[in-house]
Amino acid sequence: MTKRPQKSAAKKSAPKKRSAKQPMLPHDRLAYSAITERPPLKLPNGARMVVWVVVNVEDWDPTQTMPRTVLTPPAGGSPMPDIPNWAWHEYGNRVGFWRFVKVFDEFSIPGVIAINGSALEAYPAIVRAAVDRKWEFMGHGFTQRSMQKVPDERADIRRTREVILKATGKPPRGWLGPGLTETWETPDLLIEEGYGYVADWVLDDQPVWLKTRSKPIVNLPYTQECNDVAMMLIQHHNASEYADRAVDQFEQIHADAANSARVMALSIHPYIMGAPHRVKYFREAIQHIRKRQDVLFWTGEQILDWYLNTGPKQP
Repeated sequence: MTKRPQKSAAKKSAPKKRSAKQPMLPHDRLAYSAITERPPLKLPNGARMVVWVVVNVEDWDPTQTMPRTVLTPPAGGSPMPDIPNWAWHEYGNRVGFWRFVKVFDEFSIPGVIAINGSALEAYPAIVRAAVDRKWEFMGHGFTQRSMQKVPDERADIRRTREVILKATGKPPRGWLGPGLTETWETPDLLIEEGYGYVADWVLDDQPVWLKTRSKPIVNLPYTQECNDVAMMLIQHHNASEYADRAVDQFEQIHADAANSARVMALSIHPYIMGAPHRVKYFREAIQHIRKRQDVLFWTGEQILDWYLNTGPKQP
């Protein structure tokens, strides 16, 4: 009897090709890379690291459940209207934001405003102040809700781009998902709709390339740890924790950057760090960092352009 030939081991272990309909998992979009094993990144004029400061400006729909709460309703549940919690966020845009502006002006640093598309019409004074100071506008969803709950994600991303272009005369190059939320398609849609970078993937101290179904997109280092949402609303720290943590993180990353440039982000929200008992700790962090002569304060698009010019070429 003739025996059938055995299949080779190589064929047995060969990975299956991913169907075009299957989502890209995180390890499909980028390979693991140890930061110590990469070619060094160099900043201009002998600078050691970059800091970018992101102000999140949100527009909360009073007809929906509030994205976050400072007060729990007496009887529980999710009441509508939820006036106390809607007013909490509104205070930030009426008052807290302008405390931030004073800090940015005092230390002559550029701002990056991650803004809901609907907030451009709702808060024209904020838009004017940011445009006058040449701050960068970054897409942040059309409304403040999870991108996984948006009925048409492409339309939301496109609409946000269009309203920023109309209000500022310049299309956004960057995107930060509300609450860092994404679907399996978000990076693909962003590059297809004209965005150059995303900041949702908080996994590195240097920019990295993410693969998409068309051409790659750059992910810029953002922060979950030096983020006032995490510190004040989730972990319930004292207000001073913001300055303590920002300074400690800065000093470590500055030390890490001895041989290759690093990027650090600070994240603030007008209704959180813009509160009267907290804003001084944001100022303290900026004051400490500003003393270093080898640190650049840049916008996201400045980081992007530097990386495109000096970093590894797109895969």
